[in-house]
Amino acid sequence: MEPVLDNLDLYVSGFWRSLEIVLWAAAGSLALGILLAAFRVSPVPVLQRLGALYVATIRNTPLTIVLFFFAFGVPAAFGVTWDFFALGTVGLVVYTAAFVCESVRSGVNAVDAGQAEAARALGLTFRQNLSLVVLPQALRTVVPPTGSVIIAMIKNSAVVGAIGVSGDLFSAYRRMASALGYERLPSIAGTAVGFLVMTLTAGAILMVVERRMAVSR
Repeated sequence: MEPVLDNLDLYVSGFWRSLEIVLWAAAGSLALGILLAAFRVSPVPVLQRLGALYVATIRNTPLTIVLFFFAFGVPAAFGVTWDFFALGTVGLVVYTAAFVCESVRSGVNAVDAGQAEAARALGLTFRQNLSLVVLPQALRTVVPPTGSVIIAMIKNSAVVGAIGVSGDLFSAYRRMASALGYERLPSIAGTAVGFLVMTLTAGAILMVVERRMAVSR
């Protein structure tokens, strides 16, 4: 581990860069995933089909293809001039949101139908029913599966680094193993430790959230 300790500043800066990717991707995928779940349980057939098509397409497409499409296909096809950080993060959001959607939808389906019927009887619209009655109950039950999706996303963020993002943990490994000439095993070990710190921290936070949600029920 001596090469890692000698270049600790490189890994620390890479850790913060990777953490930035993770935080942006987590926020975006949660927001988009909840919106897609609303589409899938919507009484509007067009929205239902749109949500189902999105989920079926993205869930059955490898992550690397989604990321390469956003990193290279989107700029070539639409003239987008964003950097790899933004393009890779958007690709990770698009991919992860499909899994968040199914997690949230399972929670919505688990809510007693009588709750929604009572809300409709009171005159609430679908949007009010979903946001005020159904989703608050559903989100309490989907913390564990959604947490697993977010932890998987943290690990998937390493692939974002592989498409050309500079300054993250994966690029720190590349620089150590190629430009600086260190052995690959200790170089990748430092990267693995960085991701392990993020996943273990996320798991601990999710355990706390799950306990609080259980108490509130």
